[in-house]
Amino acid sequence: MLEAFIHGFILALGLILPLGVQNVFIFNQGALQTRYRRVLPAVITASLCDTLLISVSVLGVSLLILGSFWFKVILIGGGIVFLVYMGWTTWNSEPNNEKGSMSKGFSIKKQIVFAASVSLLNPHAIMDTVGVIGTSSIRYQGEEKIIFALTTILVSWIWFFAISYIGRITGKIDKSGKILLILNKISALVMWTAAGYLFLSFDQ
Repeated sequence: MLEAFIHGFILALGLILPLGVQNVFIFNQGALQTRYRRVLPAVITASLCDTLLISVSVLGVSLLILGSFWFKVILIGGGIVFLVYMGWTTWNSEPNNEKGSMSKGFSIKKQIVFAASVSLLNPHAIMDTVGVIGTSSIRYQGEEKIIFALTTILVSWIWFFAISYIGRITGKIDKSGKILLILNKISALVMWTAAGYLFLSFDQ
């Protein structure tokens, strides 16, 4: 059981650490919201989406879904369109000169929609979850498989709460909004790069 826990912890941490669309969105919302509790809808939505993806991957259902050619086409095509749009929105986020800070964060409804979108419309993340976590879980059975799955899920929850809080601290320190403006530009480039990667790998 200890092996399943350690394996799940290291694996999940390795997958979630790299700078990606999901992390960028949660961090930015943490920095932009006026109070930390206002970013919780995005954090909880992203965590629940990861819980769903991991659970489906461990159960093996996702392997059957991704075996469909048309499902892949729709998934990747939708992901490219969304990443381009999200990148454009992020790139055009400008400082609010009157308040000396970045423009306010998303509303609760918009946070939930965007958090779910960057989690469930991210083909690269889905492929990683299915290909890495789903495949790795095959070696475990019974209680060990449950511990492996719960550990990877727990890492996601802790990470999203942590990165949103770090964003919150950054937002409080960066009164001028200059740091967040730079981060937004970098975030947009990350999203467009991800979209380009998906486009180039479309025929693979």
